Order: sequence, then structure tokens, then C-alpha cells
Amino acid sequence: MYRLTTSMPYLLNRLGVRMGAMFGRRLAPYGLTLPMYRVLASLAEQADQKLTDLSEMTVVELSTMSRLVGAMAAKGLVTRVRLPGNERTVRINLTGKGAALAEVLMREAQHYEDVAIGSLKAAEVARLKRDVAKIYASLDILERELVDVPLPTVPEKAKTPAARRLARQR
Repeated sequence: MYRLTTSMPYLLNRLGVRMGAMFGRRLAPYGLTLPMYRVLASLAEQADQKLTDLSEMTVVELSTMSRLVGAMAAKGLVTRVRLPGNERTVRINLTGKGAALAEVLMREAQHYEDVAIGSLKAAEVARLKRDVAKIYASLDILERELVDVPLPTVPEKAKTPAARRLARQR
């Protein structure tokens, strides 16, 4: 039987939320949020990214990413350069200040990871990372299933009074 508390999505989310909240507290003195850190780290790994690349890598919606990068540019952490001949495409890069901060914070992030996986052997960590990557990739199957799939109907008695009123209004 399905149990929320032992399901993989729940366990991964619980881990991610807890680590993210703790690391977010570490970032606060720098005036950064966790998504901002992810942009710094992503650009430290691969420079000259487009907004869409950063959005996908950091799991931040594109419209939010645009505002986020704007705020980071105002802090002097990143630059935005429009490509010649293509005014719609913007390339994002770290400034010297952003690169220095990314280096410091990535070491701190490594410490957080080291503590979290400290009870595991190196081979177990490697296996876990491979398995989580495989699980992520397998979600493509669900993405394809979601295309044009109608939502399941909810029995009338299971609906809330507000949902029943809304259904009658349609």
C-alpha cells in the first residue's frame, strides 16, 4: 500500500527542504536566497548561460529567473549581455565579485553535503547519486503521460461544498 512517509518523492523533498532551509540561513548574511546561490553555482560550473539554461538547471521558472538575474546584476554578482544580431537572447556570466562569492559558498555547500552523507561509504554515495539521476530521468515517462490526459473525476460526495458550488456555476 502507498504510504506518504515512505514514498521516494516525500523522502527526497523532506531532505531537500531541510537542507535548503539550513543552507538558506547560511546565505542570508550575504543577502542571497537559495535560488540566487544556485545561479552562482551554475554559472561557476558553466559560464555564458542563457536565461532558459539557468532556469532549467536551477529549477526556477523563467519569469522568476529574469527578475532574479536582474536583482543579482544590481548586486554586482552577474552580467547580462545581449547577443549581437539577436536582441532577445541574453547571456549571463559571473562578475569577479560573483565568482569569488560562488567559490566561498560552493565550499560551504560541499561541507553541508559532506555532513549529510557522512554516514555513507564513498561507493554508497556514488550509487545513490547515480540512482537519483536515473529516477529523475525516468520522470520523462510521466511527462509524456501528462500530455492531454483528462483529470480524474471526483465523486460528488468527496467534493467540498465550495467545489460543488463551483461545479454548479459552470
